[in-house]
Amino acid sequence: MNIDSSACRSWRLEVDGAGVAWATLDKAGETANSLSGEVMNELAAILDRLDSDPPKGLIFRSGKPAGFIAGADIQEFSQLDTPAKGIALVERGWQLFNRLAGVAYPTLALVRGHCLGGGLELALACRYLLVVDEPATRLGLPEVMLGIFPGWGGMLRLPERIGPQAALDMMLTGKSLDAKRAKRLGLADDCVPARVMDNAAALLVLSGQPRRRPPLLQRLLNGPLRLLVARAARKQLAKRARVEHYPAPYAIIDIWEKHQGNALAAPELIDSIVRSPTARNLVRVFFMQERLKGFGKASVFQARRVHVVGAGVMGGDIAAWCALRGLTVTLQDQGMERLAPALQRAYAVYAKRIKDARELRNVMDRLIPDPEGHGARHADVVIEAIFENLDAKRALLEQLDAVIRPDAVLATNTSSLRIEDLSIGLSKPGRLIGIHFFNPVARMPLVEVVAAEGADAEMLARGTAFVKQIDRLPLPVRSAPGFLVNAVLGPYMLEAMRVVDEGLALETIDEAMLAFGMPMGPIELVDMVGLDVAMAAGKQLAGSDAEPPRCLLERFNAGYLGKKSGRGFYDYAKGKAVKGVPGTVPAGLAERLVAPLLQRTQQLVSDGIVADADLADAGVIFGTGFAPFTGGPLNYLRNRDA
Repeated sequence: MNIDSSACRSWRLEVDGAGVAWATLDKAGETANSLSGEVMNELAAILDRLDSDPPKGLIFRSGKPAGFIAGADIQEFSQLDTPAKGIALVERGWQLFNRLAGVAYPTLALVRGHCLGGGLELALACRYLLVVDEPATRLGLPEVMLGIFPGWGGMLRLPERIGPQAALDMMLTGKSLDAKRAKRLGLADDCVPARVMDNAAALLVLSGQPRRRPPLLQRLLNGPLRLLVARAARKQLAKRARVEHYPAPYAIIDIWEKHQGNALAAPELIDSIVRSPTARNLVRVFFMQERLKGFGKASVFQARRVHVVGAGVMGGDIAAWCALRGLTVTLQDQGMERLAPALQRAYAVYAKRIKDARELRNVMDRLIPDPEGHGARHADVVIEAIFENLDAKRALLEQLDAVIRPDAVLATNTSSLRIEDLSIGLSKPGRLIGIHFFNPVARMPLVEVVAAEGADAEMLARGTAFVKQIDRLPLPVRSAPGFLVNAVLGPYMLEAMRVVDEGLALETIDEAMLAFGMPMGPIELVDMVGLDVAMAAGKQLAGSDAEPPRCLLERFNAGYLGKKSGRGFYDYAKGKAVKGVPGTVPAGLAERLVAPLLQRTQQLVSDGIVADADLADAGVIFGTGFAPFTGGPLNYLRNRDA
């Protein structure tokens, strides 16, 4: 039986023969569901209708192939220009989901695909939560990544469902759970395959079984012992986020501890968070990220086989990432003794991510050692990733050009050389493009797609589609030494090393930029990049006649290569820098260190290396970790000088 829902543009309500109502959200005119004001008003109208004729049960599901509900409508959030509007937005969701949680009939959220933010808050307001066991199913409260908090009941109900420690970890980091882990933690009542999801939902909503309660200790931690949990959470949070940069996670702890998750009990916090500069800038970063995700959508190209030449840290990790994302990868280098470390690194990374032994074996089977380079002939994408030497790269690219398929993408992972200089000698120089990854490959989301003068447009389109296919953010840039990211990092790291030459302690220099908001100090960054890479890139970016900083030259000549060798500017123990206590940071040091980065970013936009300021900001944030709360270097400049 159908219920008249002519007043609803986005919801469809039906009642089956067993008396169960099925509310299907299919937001009009959108590819993904979000909880706009209109969608929330329609949900309230549905609850009004069911109040007068209660069903045996109510099941929420999505009519979109893209997932359940992506969260609140970010466009609406970005238009909150008064304190009253911010409070009204929180109040709307809080009251509606409290109403849903209080209905007399059983309710269930059937989650297939992403269930994030307000979508998970809606699901938490239901008596039961059933997840579909598919890779795309992810549940989380990522509001903190937008500089805000989950104000529609998430701070109340998630700790009640899975305990406060796990809940705070999710809310303070924005991390999401897959279907199986959601079941293990107790967030989901059950995890089922897609083929039985509707039947399983109908059975569960009518089962009458009580909601799972967390163990007694978790209930105590969510009650009389919450002060201890809050204190521990603040201590951990302080290690990675400063309250002056990111106030939202601290507000989440405060609202959970002091107001049982009800933000309306602290209206002053709502406005100070929702309309803060951090929230405004992080929302800006969100939209810039969505723009990057849009690159590559237009191409129908789908790679199945990838061939990578060079099994060093970069090449090996590029190959490992591609295999993890489902592609068949052949990895070439001069003998198994060079390939073995890359395979061992890949296995270590996979074993941390993949708990199913069969799946782990399947992924390793897709990463094929290929010392003779036979895989190049069959690959859809071929990536050169050897050391930064112009002549060596040219010779290799000429060899590959002679054997690969005419329609294959030929790419270089060079970090500092011009594509035009590398393509000399190729049968069709325009086919060579740059696909430049960043270290560590598994964690850095940005990949620069580099176009040389006269580049083949189809190859660029295919390269961009490939980057998107492996779940990375493609950034189109023009060929120039260092492209965007390394071109702005070079002057920044160089200035930091000049300060070392002036006698300031390494730890003090790094502390200046950590206080500024960088995820890592510039000296530790040089160690991570590698002192050998810094030397080679410095010559390319600054000219072969440029004198390297004395501190860099001395360490390089002594054989200190940075983190990978266990010693660079810092010594390393178990992969971590051994640091002393920083001294007092001199006034103006952070501004001095960041100035060359800001100036170079402006210059690259002016020169057309990157198309516009927003793309430059996105590239520097996602390629270097530049303090996201600032909205990017050029946005920071505009606001600083306003």
